[in-house]
Amino acid sequence: MQSLFEHLGVAVAAITGVLAARGKRVDLFGVLVLALVTAFGGGTVRDLALGERPVFWVRDAGFVITGAATAVVTFFIARARVVPGTALLLADACALSFFTILGAEKALAFQVAPHIAVAMGVITGVAGGMCRDVLTGEIPLVFRREIHLYATASAIGAGCFVGMQAWQPPRATGLIAGVLITLALRLAGIRWRLGLPVFDHPPRENPPER
Repeated sequence: MQSLFEHLGVAVAAITGVLAARGKRVDLFGVLVLALVTAFGGGTVRDLALGERPVFWVRDAGFVITGAATAVVTFFIARARVVPGTALLLADACALSFFTILGAEKALAFQVAPHIAVAMGVITGVAGGMCRDVLTGEIPLVFRREIHLYATASAIGAGCFVGMQAWQPPRATGLIAGVLITLALRLAGIRWRLGLPVFDHPPRENPPER
């Protein structure tokens, strides 16, 4: 089950890398680079932070094949037909959900503290997308004011998953529940524009009339 989730996460993240390149005048090689950076960025940072050597996609070359094949197929489909503007947000929400829980689960396997496992989940979920957006010259989604419940959904989902492990549910049950919680929060944020309060300047009082 974990291997399936990992390959699904890589595939969906690769799709977001391709869709993010739309309109950027990037050739197929550039699209492949964006797709693989998106798919492997978060997991690479996580593995390096945990001291895992080699990192996951070097240890198992099948992830490179999954990411590259998905990117090529998506590239030609996106060239042949118009892809809805919301496709990137939806695909990114799925990738965020898969990678967040897989990152937290792997961190727990290294017997780190629960809050570190949550942090590793968030890093795994958002770092690849941040690299993708920087390479395409965009403000990363995680920093955009209009992007609702992004890292917040990741943190809550990872926290729920880590908390569930105290009851030791079946591995597949915990992974699926964590992914669904993260995805539901992210989609709810998109649908109803939910978000945390913004740290803004208080309104100025009008000066008294003389």
